[in-house]
This record gives sequence, C-alpha cells and structure tokens, in this order.
Amino acid sequence: MQQDRGRLMAALVARLGDFQRAEDALQEAGISALLHWGRNGLPDSPRAWLLKVAGRKALDQLRTEGRSARREAALAQLAILDTDEVAEDFPDERLRLIFTCCHPALEEKSRMALTLRTVCGLSTEEIARLFLDAAPTMGQRLSRAKSKIAAAGIPFAVPGPEEWDDRLRTVLTTIYLIFTTGYTAGPDEPRDLCAEAIFLGRLLLALRPGQAEIEGGLALMLLTDARRAARIDADGATVPPGEQDRALWNRQHLDEGRSLLRTALLRKRSGPFQIKAAISACQMADPEPDWPQILQLYTLLLTIEPTVVVRLNHAVALVENGLVGAAQAVIEGLRAELDGFQPFHAAASVIHARAGAWDKAQRDGLVAIERADREADRLLLRKLLKGLGPTSPGSRSAP
Repeated sequence: MQQDRGRLMAALVARLGDFQRAEDALQEAGISALLHWGRNGLPDSPRAWLLKVAGRKALDQLRTEGRSARREAALAQLAILDTDEVAEDFPDERLRLIFTCCHPALEEKSRMALTLRTVCGLSTEEIARLFLDAAPTMGQRLSRAKSKIAAAGIPFAVPGPEEWDDRLRTVLTTIYLIFTTGYTAGPDEPRDLCAEAIFLGRLLLALRPGQAEIEGGLALMLLTDARRAARIDADGATVPPGEQDRALWNRQHLDEGRSLLRTALLRKRSGPFQIKAAISACQMADPEPDWPQILQLYTLLLTIEPTVVVRLNHAVALVENGLVGAAQAVIEGLRAELDGFQPFHAAASVIHARAGAWDKAQRDGLVAIERADREADRLLLRKLLKGLGPTSPGSRSAP
C-alpha cells in the first residue's frame, strides 16, 4: 500500500491542487473501503476504486463551497472521475508530488516531513517522534507547509530544464536526510526510514531514468545500508567501516550500489551524490578502505560543496593518509564553528591522538562522549580513549 498511497495522493493533488483536501478525501475513501470490501470483497482494481471514491468524496465537499476559478477547475477534473471508469494504469504523478513537497521555498524540516507524510504515508505522530517533536507541533508544521504551497502558488509540477539541477539536489538531499535520520535512529524505531528513503530513491529513478545524480544518491544509500548489520559489535559499540565484519554486509545492496555508481560515473556528469557514493565505495574497498582515493574524492567534493561537515571529513581523510599536521590545522580552523558538534569532537580526539597531543585528545574525547546521542557511539569513544597514550596511539579508524 505504500506505493499505492503515494500514487493516489499524487493523482488527487493533481486534480484538486490542495494537499489537505486530497488527504482528507483519501482517508474517507479508505474508511469506505473497509466497509464495502469487507461486505462485498475486493474490487477488480482496488487502487482505481480508491481513486474514484476519493474523487467523489472531494467532489461532494467542493459542491458545498462558494464559486472560484480554482474550485471550478477541480470540479471539472473530479467530474471525469465520477462519470468514467478509472483505468488501473492512471497517470503516475508521484514525481510532481515529490518535487512539490521538496520545493526550496519550504524549510528543510518541512520538506522532509511533508514527503514522509504524503509520499510514504507516515502518520503525524510517527513523523513527530522521528524529529523529537510533539505531535501537535508537527501537525502545525505540516499544516503550515501545505498552506504555504497553496498561498505561494507553488506549482504541482516537475521544474523545467533550467531549474532541474538545483531542484533535483533539493529532492535528493531531502531523501538522503530521511535515510540518515533512519540510519541513526535507535533499534526501537518502528518505521524503517532507511527502507522508506531507498524506496523514494528507486521511485525517483524509475520516474526519471538516466539521471546520474539520482543513480549516485541511490547508490550512496544502498552502499551505506549494506553495512547496517555490521555497525554494532558484540559489546554494543559502534564499529567503523574499516573494522567491520564484512561477512555481515548485505551483498545484494553492496553489488547493486556499486553497479549503480559505475553506471552514474560513466555518464560523465559528476555531482556531489556521486562523489559521496564513491567515497562510501572506497570505504568498503578490499581488503581495507582506500584512504588515498578517499582523500582525493573529499578534495574534489570541497570544490562543489565546501561545507564545514565536508571540511571535517576531509580532515579525517588527511590524518588517515599520514598528513597529521594538515589535519590538525583544519580541525583547529573549524573549532570556532563546530565547537559543541559531537562528530567534530570525536574526529578531533582521534586526530590529536595521532599527533601525540594526548591532553587535547582526551579533552575532545570526553566532550564527544558527553554529547553522543547513542550508547553505541559512547562505547566506541570510551574504547578509543582507553587506548590513548604515548605508547598506545589508538585506533586507525575515526569514529
């Protein structure tokens, strides 16, 4: 039903031009389905049945409202559903739905939340829990996002060629943020957001094939997800990629991710998601991470995406290549901007340890432990701190 809901929502929004009205109509159609299907059995085409009934629900509501150009246009579209048989293969409008949800006029958090709600079908309560918000607060955020789309006249459309690259990056960034939210969630999280994000990546690629950055984004998620089962050791501590038990990696995801990455790179239209996917592939190289290549890739990524997080990862790549002084210089240059950011202190601890600056390494390590959200990360950092000292330089892998 995940794919069906997103496709049905897209079809209704295309006809109504209104997210909330489409959601309400689909919910009412779902209630009707429980009653009718339980009594009469499944129709020949449940998806087409739901679309037709949802259209009728929306049509009934629109007929009670005052006249407007928008109302009349929606009535005309819905009247077609009410009089004709809806084909099972009705137009797939999900690509337009994704681009509308991820419009750059919306805040990043709102883009993620609206995509999870409309395309993936997560409830407001589920989304609120993911973002550590109260359900009423998240409900208000979703309502504001839908209202802003309507008030600003944000079109329900795939952007033209002149906007495609910028808007596609917004969509891919939103999908990848959904993935990372799931990847860092605790084991008790009931929804597999990694799977939801990979579903969206596959959907985007199916709806717009041949796009190198979509292939790169999907490859990045598959390669990262391939390591999930190996992330935690028997003691419950996080295991860096270079130290993981490779027998636990998901071979299907690994092979598919590598294949997608090769296809994307052959198109010779390099982008940040392809570079990040290549970095992930190099972290999983045999028999150990290919740190020289990783450093080159981070150096390239800096020219495209010179964010503080990329600079931080570049510093880790520097120290893994023996360029300790350069790594220390980058870290100290980032301290004012990233002080208090847990991954910064974790990386700084390792880098200072490699340089023999044990006091600094201990100080940053303790801050990293204090600020870690997950117990698995705290356990890893405690192991690293125990190994710090002039005669025991610590792990060769950054946390």
